[in-house]
Amino acid sequence: MSVRSVLGRRALQAMCALAGGALVLTGCTNTEETGTEAEKVQVDKVDTIAAQLPDKIAQAGKLVVGVNVPYQPNEYKDASGKIVGFDVDLMDAVADVLGIEAEYVESAFEKIIPAVQAGTYDVGMSSITDTKEREEQVDFTTYFSAGIQWAQPVGKPIDPNDACGKKVAVQATTIEHTDEVPAKSAECVAQGKPPIDIKAFEEQSAATNALVLGQVDAMSADSPVTAYAIKQSDGKIEPAGPVFDSAPYGWAVAKGSPLSAALQAAVNHLIQNGQYREITEAWGVQEGGITESVINGAVS
Repeated sequence: MSVRSVLGRRALQAMCALAGGALVLTGCTNTEETGTEAEKVQVDKVDTIAAQLPDKIAQAGKLVVGVNVPYQPNEYKDASGKIVGFDVDLMDAVADVLGIEAEYVESAFEKIIPAVQAGTYDVGMSSITDTKEREEQVDFTTYFSAGIQWAQPVGKPIDPNDACGKKVAVQATTIEHTDEVPAKSAECVAQGKPPIDIKAFEEQSAATNALVLGQVDAMSADSPVTAYAIKQSDGKIEPAGPVFDSAPYGWAVAKGSPLSAALQAAVNHLIQNGQYREITEAWGVQEGGITESVINGAVS
């Protein structure tokens, strides 16, 4: 299960540094202000889909979208302070299909769903995992599948299910730090093997840099975070095994709102015409791409 099903964690930050920030590294992965942004895909309005919009939104000509940053590559701020990312590019494309604009409003992660319920935001968009519990509060239009993904230095394979005695980097307080890797380590001990040496870093950028510099044997993070880190590493790191514990990300809308169906139709249009694939590939997250958007697709 992805981290944002548990908490609104901090992801890649602007500084490329080791834990504590005392030493800025050379040859490290691009981070929030320096990461390469994807080129925008040009999308046309589809009148039949735009007609599904609630009248209030159609008349306003915009979607007010609540978003929590940073969570690179999905949503974060560039050097100018503009909110960018994979989620943003996909939502912008959906807004183009609907013939409206997307207006992004920064919010604390835990306040997004209540604000959608209150009508403050039309949509909650922040790599939110669609869960059965959350579906009792809001409806979700699914748009991506995320899980946990390990990474390793190129040419130095490691088995995530047999990393006993290895150094594994994680971001502090994430599900990888609190649950996933400790559970694997406990299994090692139960089998009479050495535990995993878990190296927790305050920021994901520091965990990634430790792997790039060979200070750890592997890294565990949410799949889009790992995929983007690999894309930005200039060929220094690669996936270690497949994505696992996957669950859908969804855009949250008010319970019973017809907006969810309009968003769904727009996403499926982009999937069918290939532009969804273009957007995922531009950000290096195509492995989590879906073949169909559904409403309320929680698996647990």
